[in-house]
Amino acid sequence: TVTVGLADALSKLGEKTMIALREPSLGPVMGIKGGATGGGYAQVLPMEEINLHFNGDLHAITTADNALSVMIDNHLHQGNVLRIDPRRITWKRALDMNDRALRHVTIGLGGPGQGVPREDGFDITVASEIMAVFCLAKNLQDLKERLARIVIGYTYDKEAVTVRDLGVQGALTLLLKEALKPNLAQTIEGTPAL
Repeated sequence: TVTVGLADALSKLGEKTMIALREPSLGPVMGIKGGATGGGYAQVLPMEEINLHFNGDLHAITTADNALSVMIDNHLHQGNVLRIDPRRITWKRALDMNDRALRHVTIGLGGPGQGVPREDGFDITVASEIMAVFCLAKNLQDLKERLARIVIGYTYDKEAVTVRDLGVQGALTLLLKEALKPNLAQTIEGTPAL
């Protein structure tokens, strides 16, 4: 609200202004905190669309995060050539809700065809490392390189295993390609908002 109000005030004074805000998570929007598009006359529009999925950027980040989880589990299931220690996998799945019941889970139960049993968990999407590198990326190539350096866990010899070791940075980048483009909205007063 402060960012929006300040930008609108500067615009009224004749200054050229534009603001940049992060898309709100769906979890807090549905919870006690409410939306994240401002309040009163200091709001970014369209408020409802921005607060409820907007154009799917957070969904793309969630999908990339969970795709990496699936690729890790598939690597373990298909022979584990990299010798990843299932007890030392640091990568967690993502969900755009802060679901306390899913913070710590056990996966891979149900027999040999259901994967390797191990402890796992879910983070809210905006806490994902993919979200962090996404926010820092300058372009697609930079995003791909940053994704490649993510450490997903450790081998039985306690050596770090990265996304590059799995060779899936290109697939993750492709999932995030459209989300990297900026989204233009505006305040009630007409100040541009990215």
